[in-house]
Amino acid sequence: MHPTDLPGLWHRVFGSQPSPERWVVLVALLLALLGVGPRPLWHLTRNAVTIAHEGGHGLVALLTGRRLEGVRLHSDTSGLTVSRGKPTGPGMILTAAAGYVAPSLLGLGGAWLLAAHHITLLLWAATALLLLLLIMVRNAYGIFTVLVTGAAFVLVSWLTGPQAQSFFAYTAVWFLLLGGVRPVFELRGKRRREGAYDSDPDQLARLTHVPAGLWLLLFFAVSLGSLVAGGRWLLGL
Repeated sequence: MHPTDLPGLWHRVFGSQPSPERWVVLVALLLALLGVGPRPLWHLTRNAVTIAHEGGHGLVALLTGRRLEGVRLHSDTSGLTVSRGKPTGPGMILTAAAGYVAPSLLGLGGAWLLAAHHITLLLWAATALLLLLLIMVRNAYGIFTVLVTGAAFVLVSWLTGPQAQSFFAYTAVWFLLLGGVRPVFELRGKRRREGAYDSDPDQLARLTHVPAGLWLLLFFAVSLGSLVAGGRWLLGL
């Protein structure tokens, strides 16, 4: 890139873009609802939520000074993030707590960017986060899913016009906000049926001596609160 092109690139990424028409936002919402609805489709789209979930664990592990060993994403939409460091304490607690709230908080941040008319910045920021995650993925299926997801953001950013970018960005953010809620309900059902004693809330209960049910309640509060707040931003309410 020629140095004289840098101001234009800066303006393109950090500048503001016009908001889409209301019908675009509503169609994006309907498409995101479809993505978290029927079980066969959800089994496919849930991979994106798993990426955000495990990425949340990994990012907080790094921010709290832990050593991130690697991330694995599996075809059954489960995942595993391994970090090294003190097995107890605030760093471990925050790392364990980050997974289930990460999709919703990412969606909330995305809704804030869209409400501020920073559509291109959202697309580029998502691409950057996916590239950072890709460095730490340690299995073939995980690499494939992150590459496909990242490629979608790159292609939309470079090859489509403002309308298509807006629609893609709003759909992705709606999906994170909605998709952040369903796994918490699924975890609640799994804990009732099977116990799920290795789940994040149960690990947090062992770390903090706070009942797993209260951690699950916190996850519900964050995911539903993010959906309400983010939804209002996206709808311009």
